[in-house]
Amino acid sequence: MEANGACRQAKRVDRRQHVRWRAALGTSVGLLLLLAACATPVQVDRADPRVVQRELTSDVISTGNISEPTQIVLHRQDLTERFESDPEGAIVSLHRTITAGKLDPDALFALSELSFRHAEDTGNHAYYLAAAVYAFAFLFPDDPAQRPNGFDPRFRTASDLYNRGLTSGFASADRSRVLLRSGRYELPFGTIDVTFDPATARWGNLMLVDFTPADELHIKGLQNRYRQRGIGAPLAADATEAVKETGFQVAPEVKVPVTTLLRIDVSRRDLAQGHLRGKIDVYPAFEPSSVVIRGQSVPLEVDTSAAFAYGLSDPKIWRSEFAGFLKGDYFDKNRFPIDGLEPYRPGQIPVVFIHGTGSSSGRWADLVNDLQSDPVIREHFQFWWFSYSTGNPAPFSALRLRTAIEDAVHELDPQGKDPALRQIVLIGHSQGGLLAKMLVIDSGSRIWDAFSSKPLEQLTVSADTRDLLRRAAFVTPLPEVRRVIFIATPQHGSFVAGSTMGQLLGRLVTLPVNLVTAFGETIGGNPDAAILSPGSAGFGSVWSMTPDNPALKAFAAIPVSPKVSAHSIIAVEGDGPVDTGDDGVVTYQSAHIPEAKSELVVRSDHSVQANPHTVSEVRRILLLHLAEACPKGCLPPADHIAGLQR
Repeated sequence: MEANGACRQAKRVDRRQHVRWRAALGTSVGLLLLLAACATPVQVDRADPRVVQRELTSDVISTGNISEPTQIVLHRQDLTERFESDPEGAIVSLHRTITAGKLDPDALFALSELSFRHAEDTGNHAYYLAAAVYAFAFLFPDDPAQRPNGFDPRFRTASDLYNRGLTSGFASADRSRVLLRSGRYELPFGTIDVTFDPATARWGNLMLVDFTPADELHIKGLQNRYRQRGIGAPLAADATEAVKETGFQVAPEVKVPVTTLLRIDVSRRDLAQGHLRGKIDVYPAFEPSSVVIRGQSVPLEVDTSAAFAYGLSDPKIWRSEFAGFLKGDYFDKNRFPIDGLEPYRPGQIPVVFIHGTGSSSGRWADLVNDLQSDPVIREHFQFWWFSYSTGNPAPFSALRLRTAIEDAVHELDPQGKDPALRQIVLIGHSQGGLLAKMLVIDSGSRIWDAFSSKPLEQLTVSADTRDLLRRAAFVTPLPEVRRVIFIATPQHGSFVAGSTMGQLLGRLVTLPVNLVTAFGETIGGNPDAAILSPGSAGFGSVWSMTPDNPALKAFAAIPVSPKVSAHSIIAVEGDGPVDTGDDGVVTYQSAHIPEAKSELVVRSDHSVQANPHTVSEVRRILLLHLAEACPKGCLPPADHIAGLQR
């Protein structure tokens, strides 16, 4: 009996253990099945392509984050965590890998990006320069077979690292300037001896100084920013020359777009020994547009718009607009009224921009910025602009323009060897167009006859006054001018000038002493002559543009010389009929002239200069002028060019 009971007890224990085993087995199988249904060690998720693209293209320049190729290098060298905790130590370790063996391109790029990242975190200039050194070695290896693929995103990033490394590595303490100097500069792994000859930083006969980083200039007020991608740090420089009391010169507000390049002698041995050499070169924009580095031709990075906008940000330019209207002598008579946007270049056709009333040369900003971006126009034209007191009578401002062009041409080309200076193009906006027309007509005595019932020779006036009146009212086409573009020009007057408000503004203008004297002599000394009265507005530009002014009517009836090609760009607001339209200042009928070779109506207000249709039309006309005037180029003889080189 006891034996049987023991057996039964054992069987019950076995059954309980079996149940437990089965339960445990079931649990284990369940867990395995559950794990199989959970995430795998490697997986993918569907994502927005833009997110994936940002991950693939993110780099320290664009986002501040290390790029994926550099992360791969860190991972392979087991330096990921170390870079986060000890970036300088990680950079040293990675640097040793390229000095111990060949200059591995992957490691060079990673070192450039890591150095730049650390420099951004610490402000250490040595690491900025190191970023430039590593990037230069990556971009321009001794072995041509090691050159990076142009489709490799690292190629553009390395170029940016080099460019930004130079800008920040040579930055002043407040980062407002880039200091280009010879000297020994510290690197994390040694030093680099840099040579720079300031005398080589020239723009024509001007010295280039005071360099500002274009990358740190945010532009407002220009519609487009033009930048040629390439190698080198884009800067905006000041141009200095011996002080000239008069004569043609570069506009004082102009900032010069330049590119600085650090040519580095770098090899594995140099990096291992920790001593490098480099030479700084400075190139004005597009002089040249590309350079050769280690047998490889590469474009220079240029930011023309940044330098242009930086120069135009000078408040003095814009303050001159209202003051220049009210004060007839605002522009110093000792200052030459025409400025160049660059030094005179033989063989390039001058385009003279003439602004309108209450305006300044700065109002041409968008048009000039867009035109300068065209390589053909940039190669064959040079831009000048004319400044004047816009409240003065239009004929006298036109005389100042005529004299300035004659003097500039004589100064720049006294022997008459440059054919480009005999193909000048005038572009005038609003009143500026009236000034331009005065240079391309043969007036005879028609303007004077509308002003006075007595011939000029019979007036009782001084010799100086007689000469001034003759030169202002009796005009012939200026032979150097071959084409004119009228933009929103009141050929028959402006209804704003004839309004009560316009007449009130006209009264506020103070004419220069010589004009006050001339008008006083003419009217006071000739009571028997029926001299045209300006009424309450005075003899200023407002009166010159008043539609019922008989002198303006006589002027409007005189056609542009057939030897000069004229073009009209007319602004009309709204979508209504063109013939009855206006731009808020000038009617279509007033701006229209029958002798124009072409006429373009642009739906715009009076400030039409920056309109893209205006820009396109001006570009078309300039290219047409080039084709007709200089089909084989306007280059003067070689000896003339050589004589201008300094």
